[in-house]
Amino acid sequence: MSGLDKNRQRNCTVSFRATPQEVQMLEARVKASGMPKGKYILESVLHQKISIAVGKYQSDRMSLELQKLRMALERADGEEQQQVLAECKCLLEQLLEISKEPAEIDLEIER
Repeated sequence: MSGLDKNRQRNCTVSFRATPQEVQMLEARVKASGMPKGKYILESVLHQKISIAVGKYQSDRMSLELQKLRMALERADGEEQQQVLAECKCLLEQLLEISKEPAEIDLEIER
């Protein structure tokens, strides 16, 4: 089957599990949008707003991901290195996109 996908622009498959109720809700939203299911899911996932909450847990997770990427770059060679570099580039582009958005800060002032 992989031979059939080699000339396709979108040759990767992404799947996830959902409950029957979640599938029913997704199908209803797809019908209401009038878009094909794949396009609807891509638009929903790729164009949603991402916000980073400041806190130790989130910064530790980001630090671990950056450390994993660094280690993968050090180990990679040839074609594998190109794949890791592409992953790094994508991650950095997303981080830059998030950082361009104005920060939403809720300040509570006690008097």
